Amino acid sequence: MKVLVIGSGAREHALVWKLATSPNVTKVYCSPGNAGIAQQATLLNVDASNPLQLAEIADKEEIDLTVVGPEAPLVAGIVDAFSRRKRRIVGPTKAAAQLEGSKIFAKEFMARHHIPTADFTYCETPESAFDIISSGVYRFPVVLKADGLAAGKGVVIAQDAEEAFATIRRFMIDKSLGSAGTRLVIEEYLSGQEASLLVFSDGKDILPMPLAQDYKAAYEGNRGPNTGGMGAYSAAGMLPDKLLEQIISKIAEPTIAGMADEGRPFRGVLFIGLMLTDEGPRVLEYNVRLGDPEAQAVLMRLESDLLEILEAIVNEDLKSVRPCWSSDSTVCVVMAAEGYPGTPRTGDIISGLEEATKLDGVRIFHAGTKLDEKNRYVTSAGRVLAVTARHRALEEARKLAYKAVSTIDFPGKHYRKDIAEIR
Repeated sequence: MKVLVIGSGAREHALVWKLATSPNVTKVYCSPGNAGIAQQATLLNVDASNPLQLAEIADKEEIDLTVVGPEAPLVAGIVDAFSRRKRRIVGPTKAAAQLEGSKIFAKEFMARHHIPTADFTYCETPESAFDIISSGVYRFPVVLKADGLAAGKGVVIAQDAEEAFATIRRFMIDKSLGSAGTRLVIEEYLSGQEASLLVFSDGKDILPMPLAQDYKAAYEGNRGPNTGGMGAYSAAGMLPDKLLEQIISKIAEPTIAGMADEGRPFRGVLFIGLMLTDEGPRVLEYNVRLGDPEAQAVLMRLESDLLEILEAIVNEDLKSVRPCWSSDSTVCVVMAAEGYPGTPRTGDIISGLEEATKLDGVRIFHAGTKLDEKNRYVTSAGRVLAVTARHRALEEARKLAYKAVSTIDFPGKHYRKDIAEIR
């Protein structure tokens, strides 16, 4: 089979790597891809935000199955465009992708279906947002979320009214996030342990993946601005079995059932961001695709053929597969460029990749790299590399990941040093 992966980051590199191991995959394409992905897939230079052009390319290359990595093409309706051409594709329709495309839709959906989440309100105007903050309805800290897609940068935990007002001005008046910040969700702050549950779904049934935990803040100790993700880890036994069963029965399954009931059957990968509070698990957010960097950590633990699972989703026959997951632990550390999560510096030469790749149990997934005129890897985006290690013991996986990180260098590199640090 010919398989096409849509996207250009480390998540897509992980998908390409895993699909290339399938005995039933004859060729892997990626659009637009990056320099690291080019070592394992044929790159197609098509903008991921152009569903029609991507569908035409799938026709031309006679692609048998397409897998969508990032959220933007899903929210734009790429699955609908492919389906109209009878092209097989893994991912939710435009209607189902609203779970991530609109925070307001997601929160109201959870309210309709009694899925536990933080208390919230939403605002259509800056004035109404200012009024909510001034009213004292929500105690500080308070969470402000841009309604639309913001590449992981649309959430602010405001510690006081001054920070909340500044965020409202930045999002809704200054349009720092473009149209994504036109509307705003204001919700109560939840405290507890965070966890990420990803599930495969064929619209009726679900297949949970191993749990993972990601690190959104830019700096150690969860300080600094939110990013697209600075690292993640996945390990067996992260939660008690009883709690995991509760999350699946009270959150994951009702979400899929609710979407089907509303005429928006969800097929693809659903990411559920959770806060484990003293009152029980609460949903922080939905994503309608594999998380990044959670995908790198979780896919490193998959022993089975990923293609078989993806085909079962398209065929609406997920009950027929029983994937095997390793009990090993995985740790992913993101190496970022100077300036990230603001405007990153690019074009810096990356050294040490070959040495790091030789470490047993380590895989380097490229996120923002390209080749210069001398065929050297250079930085091309904010998140540059996702250095991922697997080992039987979590602490050993962590040491291995950071050993690999220490061998890689580029000017201005920065990364969190506390990924998978269990206190």
